[in-house]
This record gives sequence, structure tokens and C-alpha cells, in this order.
Amino acid sequence: MKIIIGNKNYSSWSLRGWLAAKQSGLAFEEIVVPLFGENWEQTKHDGEIQPSSGKVPILWDDETVVWDSLAILEYLSDKVGRDRFWPKDDTARGMARSMVAEMHSSFQALRSECPMNVRKRFDGFEPTEACRQDILRILGLWAEARSRFGSGGPFLFGTFGAADIFFAPVVSRFISYQIAVPGFAASYMQAVWEHEWMQAWISASESEEWVIEQYDTVS
Repeated sequence: MKIIIGNKNYSSWSLRGWLAAKQSGLAFEEIVVPLFGENWEQTKHDGEIQPSSGKVPILWDDETVVWDSLAILEYLSDKVGRDRFWPKDDTARGMARSMVAEMHSSFQALRSECPMNVRKRFDGFEPTEACRQDILRILGLWAEARSRFGSGGPFLFGTFGAADIFFAPVVSRFISYQIAVPGFAASYMQAVWEHEWMQAWISASESEEWVIEQYDTVS
């Protein structure tokens, strides 16, 4: 099994797919394809990322190809058992699935105004009202998950799972853009940031030489 991802510093969807692969417990090869690099237009239409039209992450499991981070997570969940990714309790699992789906399809203002940049810290960032509403919605979701289902550990539903995988890039964004958050959220973010897999991703992102100027000049 192998997963093809983009630059670790910038690619939020790659982070989700990679964390899902780690969470599966299955062995996999990791292949990094620099986004927007030299020959990118040719690269994204050739070879192993052609099935997704150049979008990453993309997972190959023998002859099976799966793209889109949510599809990858669900495919791996089918292989190893959903309890590795989702809460066992029906009510908690229903909320976790809803949160993941909302993260997958929403929060466009936050995505646009705060591109993921693991290495950088932006001073004086002022979100628009639309972005501020996205932030408040996310904090509200985190608060409800933690208060209702988080007693078993420091993550949204106690133990690390699908919801944390999908909100991990948001944690990175909140840190990079120095978003003020309440204490419970700061504790949750610390737990995600200090997770061994996140630390490995962060370390790798800091070692990358690629720079995408459009994501390094956000003010």
C-alpha cells in the first residue's frame, strides 16, 4: 500500500490522508509530490496521480486506487474495522461523522484566508466576519464533542480518531495565524500538536526546501 501526498508544509488534505493511513495501523509507502513545482502540469496528469486528476492525497492498495481524504479514511476503516476510526457509541459516532462531513464540505472562508503553513507564524492576522464565524462554529463543535464525549482522553471523542484527523489541519491553522481560543480548545490543540504522528509531520515539513510563495505571503 502507498499514499501519494503533497508538500507537508502546505497540503492540509494530504495531512488528513496520511494521518488516516497511520491510524489504520497498516504498513504503507509514502511518496511526496511537490505541488506547483517544476513540471507540475505534466506530473498531475501522468502516472500514479492521474486517476485523481492530480489531486492529493491518493492511495494505492495493490490495484485499488482511492482518492479524496474522506474516501481514503473510509476505505481504510472498511479494511481494519471502524472502531479504529470512529466512536463505538452510536450517538457519539453520529456526531463524529457529522463533524467530519461538515469539515470536509464547509468553512470556505477559513480555508481561503488561512492556508495551511505549518512552518510559519503570521502576526496581526485579522479574520473577516465570514472567517470569524467559521472559527466560532468550529470552537462550538469542539466544545460540544469534548463536553459530551471527551471524558476518555484529550481528543474530541476521548481517543484519537477520525474527527481529530479531519480537524488536525485546523489546529495547525489556528496556531499559524495565532487565533485566540478558550482554554479547553488550547488544551485540545496541544494534544493534537504533540501527538507523535503530528510531530513527525511537523518535523518533515520544517525540513522541506519547497516554498509556495502564494501561501507564504498571507498578511
